[in-house]
Amino acid sequence: MEEERKGSGGNFAEVSTYLQRFEMNRRKILLYSFPAFLIVAVAISTVSIPAAGGGGGREDGLGVGKGLRFSGSSSFKIALFADLHYGENAWDEWGPLQDVKSDRVISNVLDNETPDFVIYLGDVITANNLPTPNASLYWAQAISPTRNRGIPWATLFGNHDDAFFEWPLDWFSMVGIPGVNFPTETWSAGEKDFSFRGTTRIDLMKMEILKNPLSHSQIGPTELSPSVSNYILQISSSTNPKSPSVFLYFFDSGGGSYPEVISYAQVKWFQEQSQTINPYSRVPELIFWHIPSQAYKKVAPRPKASIKWPCVGSLNMEAIASQEAEWGIMDALSNRSSVKLHCLPVLVKGENSRFAEVIL
Repeated sequence: MEEERKGSGGNFAEVSTYLQRFEMNRRKILLYSFPAFLIVAVAISTVSIPAAGGGGGREDGLGVGKGLRFSGSSSFKIALFADLHYGENAWDEWGPLQDVKSDRVISNVLDNETPDFVIYLGDVITANNLPTPNASLYWAQAISPTRNRGIPWATLFGNHDDAFFEWPLDWFSMVGIPGVNFPTETWSAGEKDFSFRGTTRIDLMKMEILKNPLSHSQIGPTELSPSVSNYILQISSSTNPKSPSVFLYFFDSGGGSYPEVISYAQVKWFQEQSQTINPYSRVPELIFWHIPSQAYKKVAPRPKASIKWPCVGSLNMEAIASQEAEWGIMDALSNRSSVKLHCLPVLVKGENSRFAEVIL
């Protein structure tokens, strides 16, 4: 298994070539930045996917979510939001203020870009900062700008979304435990007896799916547990809803309640599913997950390097915080010519400052 682990990231030349292939598919990147004492940044990227010719129910017999279709226009625009971190420092004035600013920026992006679809690319909330058993309150707040505009969306998990609550040491000083500012629109007076136990991935996803008809998120196969957000969506032709134009693959890259990794079981699932629904690799495939693979760590520049736009993002201020192990996902992607874009957030100033960039 050790040999497999070492080899699954591919050698440097192969990984570099693979990532540079994605760099050629880079599209417009929009970075909205603010003074550090307000909200540093919310990063999004819009991707225009050319129509490739040619849903119905929520998913077909293979678990492929349908219902997304190209309109009469020639493109399908996707907005990506990464590392929003709602609920961070929920106990003081700074934290709730950042959430309000995030609401405003997300709303401006949606109004100006008018995307056909939105993807929340992990770390929607900072669960380890939430002194409440119902983190779904903050999850609902994060997706509300998209929901209120009637735009369909999907989510996947990052390493902070179900992280265990971390008790601040100064809470045990003379100051004591402060009051908590909960989202006013969703807080119920009957929920004041909070236990700091957090909310599981399953509960967060169930809440989103059951309460939001516009959500295309799915709870993935149970055999891939403890990972949850593993699923496939199909974007169909405007003229033929049965004809796929693009497949979107979502992976749970772990973190929080379990190790940061895309497992060997997830890799096998991807290989089997992609071969079944796209056996000849004729339909473009887009890949989404949160925590960068170890392969990105190999090709990224060192902090403060002179390279301004490497193939894995503008990482000139800190090194990549990659997954803990590599079990074959990069090899699986590099072996499929239909994989056109690999999308993940790459941190520029660290997650806690809410400064991220989406790489396409």
